[in-house]
Amino acid sequence: MRIWLLVYGVLYVVVELIGSALQSVGWAQLTALDVATAVTDAFLTVSVGLAALLAAHLGARRWGARLLDRGRPDDVEIVPDGPIGVRSWRPPPLALPAAPAPRPSAHSTYSVGAYGTGSGRRTRRLAPSFPEEPGRLL
Repeated sequence: MRIWLLVYGVLYVVVELIGSALQSVGWAQLTALDVATAVTDAFLTVSVGLAALLAAHLGARRWGARLLDRGRPDDVEIVPDGPIGVRSWRPPPLALPAAPAPRPSAHSTYSVGAYGTGSGRRTRRLAPSFPEEPGRLL
């Protein structure tokens, strides 16, 4: 079936549904709301009809696939011939630049502020740091 014939048929049904709805209102009392209601109802009717046709088509395909599976013996295994190659249409990703080397810190690793204030001023310690010299630990 040609696609243009199907489109013509659907548009014909839409125009007929809109015309029927507008004729029931009466041409003398016609408002913009009546036209919008008629157009909405016509497109809703067509979309529900197309959805029902699509559901019937998909159901028939699934039912046919189940019937084909029933007829096949259980010991037959369907194995694809191999991987399907796909060419990429995107260029390869660019390499990321190297990260800058970390600056040496003036503080010990375990003290508060070890990851830099940057200005060289002393910060108030919020927690005691671990001792650097050997001694008695808790």
